[in-house]
Amino acid sequence: MRKTPKKRGQKLVKDLSDLSKKAGDSSREHIQENVIERFSHIKSVRLLILEWALLVTAIIMLAVTQAFWYSESYAVDSWGEGGTYTEATLGKINSLNPLFASTSSEKVLSRLMFSTLSSPDYSGHNGPDLASSIRTDDSGLNWTVELRKGLKWSDGEPIANEDVLYTVSVLQDANVNTNYSDSLTNVKVSESDGNLIFTLPTAYADFSSALDFPILPAHILKNVKPTLLLEDQFSVSPVTSGAVSYNATQTINSNGEKIVYLNPNKSYYKGAPLLDSFAVHAYMTTDDIINAVNAGSVTATADLLPTDSDKITSNLVHEKQTAISSGVYAFMNVTGNIFSNLKLRKAVQEGIDMRSLRAPLGEETALDYPLLKNQLDQEDLFPKLPDYNPDSARETIASASLENPVRLATVNTGYLPAIAENLKYQLELLGFKVELNTYDPGQDFLLTVIRPRDYDMLIYEVELGSDSDLFAYYHSSQATPTGLNLSNYNNALASDLLLAARSTMDNEIRDAKYHSFLELWVNEVPAIGIYQANMSYYVNKNVRSFSDDIRLVTPVDRFVDISFWATEKVVKNRTP
Repeated sequence: MRKTPKKRGQKLVKDLSDLSKKAGDSSREHIQENVIERFSHIKSVRLLILEWALLVTAIIMLAVTQAFWYSESYAVDSWGEGGTYTEATLGKINSLNPLFASTSSEKVLSRLMFSTLSSPDYSGHNGPDLASSIRTDDSGLNWTVELRKGLKWSDGEPIANEDVLYTVSVLQDANVNTNYSDSLTNVKVSESDGNLIFTLPTAYADFSSALDFPILPAHILKNVKPTLLLEDQFSVSPVTSGAVSYNATQTINSNGEKIVYLNPNKSYYKGAPLLDSFAVHAYMTTDDIINAVNAGSVTATADLLPTDSDKITSNLVHEKQTAISSGVYAFMNVTGNIFSNLKLRKAVQEGIDMRSLRAPLGEETALDYPLLKNQLDQEDLFPKLPDYNPDSARETIASASLENPVRLATVNTGYLPAIAENLKYQLELLGFKVELNTYDPGQDFLLTVIRPRDYDMLIYEVELGSDSDLFAYYHSSQATPTGLNLSNYNNALASDLLLAARSTMDNEIRDAKYHSFLELWVNEVPAIGIYQANMSYYVNKNVRSFSDDIRLVTPVDRFVDISFWATEKVVKNRTP
């Protein structure tokens, strides 16, 4: 009789149960025999077990260490997007229109918000900015400027030739006084084949440097009378072409302290900065800036001097000193009562101990000529200076039988007062009587001392620019109350050399002209070079600012690489 499915299932369950019981009994016997009963043998092999345990532990630790090391070798700290950078600046913000920027605060905002046709590059030489090319014909009279393709204002409108033509018309308007008007005097500009043509009244080899003026948006301002530009809403809330766009202004107090908040300009042709925002905090005094830097309420400032370093107490702040294209000179008034005498000028030249005069500054800042060494192609173009000879100088001065004192003037900023005191001491040792006057810098000093040339010798800092043009400081036409010829130097040959140098397009001829002028300058001593100025940038150690490789012409040129400034660090993995 066949078994039913139920009985077959019961038998299968019973067989499986018996098999499981048998397997369990066998396992217990195996464990009893091979594990439990062998515990008594551990003592005899304990050393071997310890060695194996240590070996396994070491292997595990090496594996973990290797994994960590490889992770670290392929990971690197990098600067990333985000964060706010706040610059402390000095001076009121009266307008955001870049053509009228006069204070340090306004100049910083102008450079940040507005691009120019040309500007100093990383090397300190002038190069294209909004322009893709700037070229001239053989005469040096006609300059062709081509704008980059795809340029846009921060509102998305294209930057075009019309904007340049409009800006030039404003600069040349006799009723509008801007900081850039003189550079375009009698210059004609027109449009041809999509390019801009600048026609000069006389040849000028370095005219591209005169194109460093900010461009205004014609699509917003063309219907505004030039004389009303300062009152227009644009001066409060501008459309921009630079690395940042305007966001808002916060008034801190009634004394003029303000903060201008800026955002990355997504339309900037070099690419928007990594920063989420940039703020310019305008203070009215350097003491306020020092307090802000020490408190950590600002990221950096360029409006303090090297002599302020002892006042910076925060361990988070680093002083970054960078040479700029400016020089401090002792200008001798060659039309005055004393230094109209060439022998006395030469006596000062050979009788002053320049090492002593420059002692607080360091030898690397020494400046012996009216040009920087990098502004001429060959160093042998600079003539040899007379040897230090105080005994000969004293004899010359004694024989002059001077009755009037040397009126020595300077301004109360940076190292200039200390330089003037040292120079006064040395001049007195040589036999001069000296009357030293130290003035506060500002409009009063310009009007009452500089314009009337009310000094025999002036210790003063002047900008040397990105090119080698010395016309403004030593050409006879600039020996006027409004000119920059601070020595009142009037030499027909020197003037001809400077005019010829700036008008020739041949580099070798230009260098030869400057060499001849430098020989005259050394022999006739309208001024004595003292030192090249530095910009002290006090900046938080945990941020990235301008590159150390940049050669600055003026302090605001530090923003040339602002697209790469950063405050936030991220960890990134490199590809093995």
